[in-house]
Amino acid sequence: MSTDTRTHGHPRPTGAGRAATITLVVILIAELMNALDGSIVHTALPSIQADTGATSAAVQWIPAAYTLTFALALITGGRLGDLFGRKRVFVAGTVLFTVASLLCGIATGPDFLVAARALQGAGAAVMVPQVMATIAVTFQGESQAKAFGMYGMIMSLGGVLGPVLGAVLTSADIAGLGWRAIFLINLPIGLVTVLFALRFIPESRDQQARRLDPLGILLSAAGLLLIAYPLTVGGEKHWPAWSFAMMAAGVVVLAVFVAQQKAKTAKDGSALVALSLFKSKAFAGGLAAQLVFGLVSGVFLLTWVLFMQSGLGLTPGQFAPASVAISIGGMAGAMLASKWAGRHMRRVPQAGAVLIALTLVGYQLLVSAQQTEMPFVTAVAPMILVGAGFGMVGAGLAGLTLSQVGHEDAGSAAGLFNTAMQLGTALGIAMASVVFFQYAPAGSHGTTVTHTFAGSIWYVVAALAVMWALMFRLPKPAKTA
Repeated sequence: MSTDTRTHGHPRPTGAGRAATITLVVILIAELMNALDGSIVHTALPSIQADTGATSAAVQWIPAAYTLTFALALITGGRLGDLFGRKRVFVAGTVLFTVASLLCGIATGPDFLVAARALQGAGAAVMVPQVMATIAVTFQGESQAKAFGMYGMIMSLGGVLGPVLGAVLTSADIAGLGWRAIFLINLPIGLVTVLFALRFIPESRDQQARRLDPLGILLSAAGLLLIAYPLTVGGEKHWPAWSFAMMAAGVVVLAVFVAQQKAKTAKDGSALVALSLFKSKAFAGGLAAQLVFGLVSGVFLLTWVLFMQSGLGLTPGQFAPASVAISIGGMAGAMLASKWAGRHMRRVPQAGAVLIALTLVGYQLLVSAQQTEMPFVTAVAPMILVGAGFGMVGAGLAGLTLSQVGHEDAGSAAGLFNTAMQLGTALGIAMASVVFFQYAPAGSHGTTVTHTFAGSIWYVVAALAVMWALMFRLPKPAKTA
């Protein structure tokens, strides 16, 4: 395998061979750690609260500190790889993530734990863009599609294992560690990942990059924070006026950020974001589709969980198989994307969007007809198809959006792509207040919840139609003779 991916003019490696396989395994292990830590903490929150005396607000911030910091730092994390070398930055991010996991595991109080979780999110934001960027510059063609398909499978696997592993490790009370084991398990995994990364991952960077852009970092982080913070906490506070004011201010700051980036690019080419990326209709369309995909995921998954538990009356234990079903479907869909995306291009994620939409239309009719009498199997079985559609979209969209990005901007592109997903998910959760909680306030049960959920499905289907249309900007299949 050629590993000379340092400049835009060099040919892309094919991604074949033992070294490429080991590279893929190493970076996917890092991605799995991130996917797990985004959800593993939820099932341990009651134990953490009992052990540390955390207030309700602190309990909410233990997961939120991770996701917020992760979202805010992704753009900067991606650009760091372009500037200083993706292998070097990947290793640094993994080390930071691992050290932060240790701090989480030894936290003596909720404030310390929240701070450590924020540091862990920062480490993930430095580490994760290098995963997608390394796939983009190390593989090409069908090999790249298969690699991104594996990436999608890992994301789905993390969704399955996170809550389950959190419950198992907490209840097992290994060496008397209790909930701390969910964080300390990252130590050996992180150490092995760093050692193998140093040995096998090829270095790649933008050789023409000049310097970091401190003002750009400040403006991007401030703008995203002003938007992401109210999206994260506004719903629980019933959307006060300040939440909308913050989001409006965030839009203004991001507009200033774009203007600053244009001026920086014209002056010395050292902008934080490579604005030339948006000249590619595949990247711009894929980024927009990713934002809508995050919105769809956020609003549907939240309302579906409430439908299953508050509407149908399932306990968290009874709900677990339903969660596994949608995640298994996601892994299957990602496998299909890895097999077909190289040949069928945008048709794969578009087919995934259609599969989700058609399944949800049928699901809406079932929920409307059966309400609280809906059998468990009927409520769960269609989620395998929904999960498969999510997997086809997630894996296919990533590969097609980044496939035509030059090596020198791969990190910046990966950071933007991940940021779009994070913001979209936050926006989707916020939208749940409009399409769900407005009609079924917290504490509602039975037919109030089932009827409201049935109505909310139409909003999801409409968003899927928008996402499907945006995907026409992705690369289309080559005509065969």
